[in-house]
Amino acid sequence: MARVADDVKRKILRIVEIAGVFFAFAGLLVWCSIPNVGYLADENPETTAFIELRRHEAEDAGKPFKLEWKPVPMKKISVYLRRAVIYAEDINFYEHEGVDWDAIEKAAGDDFSRGGSTITQQLAKNLYLSPSRSVVRKVRELLIAYRLEDELDKHRILELYLNVVEWGDGVFGAEAAARHWFHHSALSLSPVEAARLAIALPNPRERAPDVRDAELTKKCERILRWMRREGVISAAYYDEQVTGC
Repeated sequence: MARVADDVKRKILRIVEIAGVFFAFAGLLVWCSIPNVGYLADENPETTAFIELRRHEAEDAGKPFKLEWKPVPMKKISVYLRRAVIYAEDINFYEHEGVDWDAIEKAAGDDFSRGGSTITQQLAKNLYLSPSRSVVRKVRELLIAYRLEDELDKHRILELYLNVVEWGDGVFGAEAAARHWFHHSALSLSPVEAARLAIALPNPRERAPDVRDAELTKKCERILRWMRREGVISAAYYDEQVTGC
């Protein structure tokens, strides 16, 4: 009986060893797949995973793909849009190191592949990944986010995100979004326009800035109230413009 028990223990230990080697090898492969992001400190990407995804989707559907995309420096993006996006997407942006584990826990529950993404994670996804949901993709997103935080400062991460995020059919980045939806530059965006662009994320196809419904209006009003509390806009401006949401 003791001999049988010893054989079982040896088999279990062998299985554990094999599993350990497998997961270590899989982890190494995932780590080796993480792209070099250092060049982004001084250069803009020539394209992104999401732009190429939308291009291929249009080709598969036999439709033309018209890309509207013009990266601009942060100084040419309205401070209202910068603040609105941080409030709407990642209120702890300047506190975390790429991943907000508390937010992931709240949003994801038992499903690690869903929700809780920071701006840094969303930048990683837009640049290099896909919108599909899987544990492996989520792990890659986390690792890329940490690498982005290691190589770039917060100013550059936010600048890149605002310049690559999708804001409509073929519309990428703040400058193209401002001109597409409001017919002027990203620098000229008003607080209400900035709030409308912010609440369109991360699904601008369903929550486009020109969509008007009660839920989106409440979100817009919340962003303006936050701007008022933070001193980004005055109380008088808030009272005058909040009805524009």
